[in-house]
Amino acid sequence: MLFPKPSDGAVLRGGAKLTMFSERIGGLDGHGQDHAPLYKQLQRALRDAIQKKILGPDDALPAERDMAEEFSISRITVRKALDGLVSEGLLTRRQGAGTFVAARVEKSFSKLTSFTEDMISRGRVPRSEWISKAVGAVTPEESLTLGLSPGTPVFRFARIRYADGAPMALEYSTVAGFALPSAEVVGVSLYEALEATGHRPGRALQRLRAVLFTAEQADLLGVPVKDAGLLIERRSFLPDGRAVEVTQSYYRGDAYDFVAELNALS
Repeated sequence: MLFPKPSDGAVLRGGAKLTMFSERIGGLDGHGQDHAPLYKQLQRALRDAIQKKILGPDDALPAERDMAEEFSISRITVRKALDGLVSEGLLTRRQGAGTFVAARVEKSFSKLTSFTEDMISRGRVPRSEWISKAVGAVTPEESLTLGLSPGTPVFRFARIRYADGAPMALEYSTVAGFALPSAEVVGVSLYEALEATGHRPGRALQRLRAVLFTAEQADLLGVPVKDAGLLIERRSFLPDGRAVEVTQSYYRGDAYDFVAELNALS
C-alpha cells in the first residue's frame, strides 16, 4: 500500500490522518536529549510510541518520504532511524507494502537482553509463572559449563514466560551461587536481580536449534504436542570472564523470529 503525501489527507490504520503522525508519536524535541542526532530522536519517539501502545502490532508507518517531509528531516535520516528499529526487532519491512510495527516477537542475537527487557521494549506486559526456585550443589555437567568446583552451590530457576497474558517460552536457568544472595531475590527479571548484585552478564554464547515440544512442554505453553519450537542454549559471562549463568529457553515457534545482523569480512 502506498501512502499519499500529507496534503492528500492520507490516513493510517484506525483512521488517524498522516499529517497527525508526529502528534501521535511526539516530535523530535522535548525528549531530554536535544543534542542527540536526529535519527536517534526519531528512533526514541517511535520506540516510546510502541512501548506506550500508541502504535500497536501490525500498525503501518507512513512512507519514508512522508515522514521526512512531516518531521523536516532527510529521507536518509528516516531510513537510518528505521533501520535501527528493524535490527532491534521492533519494526519489520514487507516488500511492496512498507514498514510495520512487528507483530511477532523478533529477538536479536546481537544484543544480550532479558525476556523482560525485550517485551517492555515492544510495548508488551511481561509476566513469569514460577515452576520452581531451588538451591543445590552443582552437577558434573553444570560444573564443566560454569567452571565451578564440585559441591559449589548454584541456584536453579524454572518458569513460564508470558507476554500480555499469553505463554511465550519455558525457561530453565542455573546461576552460580556467588551471584545471588538467595533464590527469592529474583522477581520478574533474573537480569535485574543479577544487576543489583553487580553480576549482570556482559557477553554470552548462544546456540539455537529446532525442537518438537514434549507433552509436558506443550501443556505448559498451550500448544499441540510435537508442535515446532526453538531452543536457545545460552552460557553467559561476567566482564572478568567468569561464567555466571546457563539457560535453556524453549520458545514457541509460532510467536518468535530470531534475527542477526551479518557483516562481510573486510
